[in-house]
Amino acid sequence: MALLKMGVVGIGRLGAHHARIVSSLPDVELVGICDINEPQVRKFARLYKTTAYPDYHQLLNKVDAISIAVPTPLHYQIAKDFIKAQVHCLIEKPITPALAEAEELLSMVKQNNLILQVGHIERFNPAVLEAQKYIHEPKFIEANRLGPYDPRVAQISVILDLMIHDIDIVLYLVQDRIVSIDAVGAKVLSQFEDIANARICFAHGCVANISASRVSLKKFRKIRIFQKDSYISLDYAKPGLKIYQKKKDEVTSLKDIKVIYPKLVKLEPLAEELKHFVSCVKEGRNSQVTGEQGRDALEIALEIMRKIK
Repeated sequence: MALLKMGVVGIGRLGAHHARIVSSLPDVELVGICDINEPQVRKFARLYKTTAYPDYHQLLNKVDAISIAVPTPLHYQIAKDFIKAQVHCLIEKPITPALAEAEELLSMVKQNNLILQVGHIERFNPAVLEAQKYIHEPKFIEANRLGPYDPRVAQISVILDLMIHDIDIVLYLVQDRIVSIDAVGAKVLSQFEDIANARICFAHGCVANISASRVSLKKFRKIRIFQKDSYISLDYAKPGLKIYQKKKDEVTSLKDIKVIYPKLVKLEPLAEELKHFVSCVKEGRNSQVTGEQGRDALEIALEIMRKIK
């Protein structure tokens, strides 16, 4: 099988991991990595035995697929140029800062018959993959994603930085029409929301309460799902998963509740995400995290920001 020629644009903290993983994938050739920080990109080019480029335009006609891991405001223009060059794109979340930009990219991808995958990495978290087996008709979901302040992402709201992960997961799990959104938030350390809470109500009764903060001293990444016969507690970070199930309709004591500790497969979510992207490109099939789903998560995130304003 011919090698898939792939590149990475953006060799920051996350992009360096993209380069590491792509360089190790079978049937893939990492033909180049790009970053405006030339010492940084040269260092990783030596490490992963590839070519360093200071300008992404130099990669346009050298790759079949590209991983875009630059700051969010740059996603649209870079992805647009690669799509014009007939290159399949994996774009880190959020897909773009603006909805119109996302719609334009989706239209271009469709016209050019290309794969566009959005980097909602929690879809590949082993705890999420296992929890799906136990989730049916959730009634209430509570998600909390907290972490320390990082100046690197100060140019976007915590809603687009952190909360959008859980927005995507909630949309994925509930798969129902949203009927209302209420939200509150505050600017604390940057010019954008640093802490936010959203309450999303769905047509068939499920309610999701989602909180995100980047003014916390420690990282905390958990989601809890409540449904008619069970309660599911998921820790994205460990990762970990517990399921509390009713043994009978009426619970009279803790003896009537069964606790399940599913065994989770050990895997690196980012590696699984990139492997999935490569397989979709090679096999010409749609990604599990489509551009449309990335657009949908962005649309809800922007609506939450509008509600806060």
